[in-house]
Order: sequence, then structure tokens, then C-alpha cells
Amino acid sequence: MSRPKITIIGAGNVGATCAHWAAAKELGDIVLIDILEGVPQGKALDLYEASPIEGFDVNLVGGTGYEATAGSDVIIITSGVPRKPGMSRDQLLETNVKIVADVTAKAARLSPEAVLVVVSNPLDAMVYTTHQVSGFPTRRVIGQAGVLDTARFRSFIAAEVGCSVMDVQAMLLGGHGDDMVPLPRYTTVSGIPVTQLIAPGKLEEIVTRTRNGGAEIVNLLKTGSAYYAPGAATIAMVESIIRDKRRVMPCAAYCDQEYGVGGYFVGVPCVLGRNGVEKVIELELDERERQMLAASVQHVKELCKAASAFLPK
Repeated sequence: MSRPKITIIGAGNVGATCAHWAAAKELGDIVLIDILEGVPQGKALDLYEASPIEGFDVNLVGGTGYEATAGSDVIIITSGVPRKPGMSRDQLLETNVKIVADVTAKAARLSPEAVLVVVSNPLDAMVYTTHQVSGFPTRRVIGQAGVLDTARFRSFIAAEVGCSVMDVQAMLLGGHGDDMVPLPRYTTVSGIPVTQLIAPGKLEEIVTRTRNGGAEIVNLLKTGSAYYAPGAATIAMVESIIRDKRRVMPCAAYCDQEYGVGGYFVGVPCVLGRNGVEKVIELELDERERQMLAASVQHVKELCKAASAFLPK
């Protein structure tokens, strides 16, 4: 029986880290694609040469053409220019719409049954772009944001409580960035509501730090953006899809009637399985949470409208 095939488009820090996590978990054979000749080939070879040491059996190849990607089960799109200090995700819009549209068209044509997992920023607009260009069913186009954002939220909570990160479960909704909607009410430490363990003021500080989590790392690195946690978050999603684990994860998924969104990709809890988004889970929200989500969705709509102007005609 042949192994699943995972294509990763973009061999920069995020793409290469995705390849590393995916190989270590033996999720399948990996094809690494980039426009820079030699970079995907070199990184794929380097990672393959680590396989005897770490004991994973997968094939890894790199290239600039898309022939080797044919028949992929999952395609991860990380292409695009990264943020620089002081830049918002939205400022990347025009450049990255054109890049993501181009790579999506090339990859989707050769793997018509694949699940597309989008990582490029601004995330919500890039998922929209990928869906528009690929024409794939909405369940097979998913954005990675919520897994990363909840990981940041969970790590900050664990540090504050002084407990294992494994015992913290968190949930959030909405767009990726400043208008995400963390839900402390649905966040627990080994089943204990976090509101019983952290004072309201401190919890609000953690929520703010979570919203600004990407910018905090951009400002520290000065020459790039985060990649370890984004890569790990992406591969957690891919593992649930490839192995049909049906884990519940917050992802940028298509919502129509759900949450009253009206036909956009926004961050919501999903069941991820072999077909992509198997189900969107609707949470009961209080009035403040509904207002915050509505504001976040409105921003997503504005981003998508702006992105549509740069899509290929």
C-alpha cells in the first residue's frame, strides 16, 4: 500500500518546518516546492538524510515544477512574503493574493481530490483566494490559524498557572489577528474553568498577548516571522486529516448558516477528517462574544472584497 502524499508549497521557514514535523510523524511522502532553484531540493535532501538518525521512513523530494505533486492527498500552501516589523497581515494582501492564486492553480490541477490547507497571510483572505481559484468543495479548503492561536493562548495560560501545557484546553473564534475572539468561558485547565484560576485582569492581558502573538515574534526576530509553532499547528491539522482522527480544532472553515456568517471562511471549531472539514461545531455565545465575532467576520468580509480585486480574471 502506497503512503499518502503531502505537498508543501513554499520551502521557507514555515514550509521547511512543516516538512520536518510531517516527516518526524511519518505522515506520508513529502514533496517540497519553491520558486528558488536548489532550495527545495537541498532542504528535502537534508531532511531525508536525517531519517536514519530519527528513524522515519518517508520519501522526500524537492523541486520548482509541479509534476511530482500529482495525486497529493494534502497540499499545504505557505507561499508568500512574510511580515516585517511594523507590517500588519493586511498589508501583504495584493502581493500574496497573486502568489497564492498562481500556486493554487498549478497544484489543484494535478491533485483534484486533495485537501488544501492554507497558511499564507493574511490568512482569511488567502483561504478565500485558494477556494476561488481551485473551485474545490468548501470542505476541502481550510485555513490554519486557530490551532496556532489557541496554542499561544494555552502556552501563556500554562505559564501563568504554573501547570503543564498538556492540561490546558482553549477555544477561539473569528479571524486570524487583532480581531480574533478568544473564549475564556470555554477554556479549561484539566477541566477547571480558567476563570477560577486566573484573575480577570490578568486573563485579559493574556488574551491581548495572544492576539498580538505573531507581531511579538516578528518584532523580536526583526527579519522574519514565526515558523516553529505555525509549522507544528499546520501538521497537527494534516495528521487529523491524513489519519482520519476527527480531532476538534479551530480552523478557518467555510460557514454559511453557521454562526450567521453568510458564506465566508472564518475561524470556528471543526471536526477534521479524511474529507477535510467533516463538521462545523456551533457554540452557544453570549451577547459580548456574538458582537466580537460579528466584528471579526466583518473584517474578514472586507479583506475578501479587497482580495477579489487582485484575483486573476
